[in-house]
Amino acid sequence: MEKLPRPMLTDRFTAAVDFALVVHAAQVRKGTAIPYLSHLLAVASLVIEHDGTEDAAIAALLHDAAEDAGGYAMLAQVRARFGEDVAAIVEACTDTFEANKPDYGPRKQRYLEHLAAESNVQACLVSAADKLHNARAILHDLRAAADPNAVWGRFRAGRGGQGWYFGRLERVLTEKLAAHDGREIVVELRHALDAIAALPGSDPFGTGLAQGRDGATWAAGGEAHAMSH
Repeated sequence: MEKLPRPMLTDRFTAAVDFALVVHAAQVRKGTAIPYLSHLLAVASLVIEHDGTEDAAIAALLHDAAEDAGGYAMLAQVRARFGEDVAAIVEACTDTFEANKPDYGPRKQRYLEHLAAESNVQACLVSAADKLHNARAILHDLRAAADPNAVWGRFRAGRGGQGWYFGRLERVLTEKLAAHDGREIVVELRHALDAIAALPGSDPFGTGLAQGRDGATWAAGGEAHAMSH
């Protein structure tokens, strides 16, 4: 009998699904009743479909575990259960390990700088998949909402701040994934962001998006300003 090839996904991935379900059991997507696990599965699917390794797929399932559920102690659990490579990707996708998250702008600015210096392409792939699914979810909710203000109210940075962050992420990830199949995720991200910016009432998002794409950095007082080049 011909020997079947070893599957890309093993019982490690199944164990990660179970672990993610426990870690995020009480969480739902912002402003919805959708279990948070749906987001994690969607991100993992995008990673698998775009040349991600099993370690990257597992990290996709756990990319918010440390940030949302225990900081460095949770990261240590991830490392013990799934290995150093998975933990390294989760760490690279985490913008804070603090229970009380620092202010939005400086925190995101630090994460962007960290991502720009990241050499692990699989970590950048997970980050891109995460941001694409987030953008698609925002677009869906805005299109379906009777009051778009209720959707934007979920985000502490407001429309302009969200646009700026997504624009900067797109700029960084375009470069990091230029030679990887994950570049197609970044293309889809750009399309989703443009669609959000085109919706009625999304002008501040569009302005922030343009600034982020142009390389703006976060200034004191929550305003984006042009970087010196």
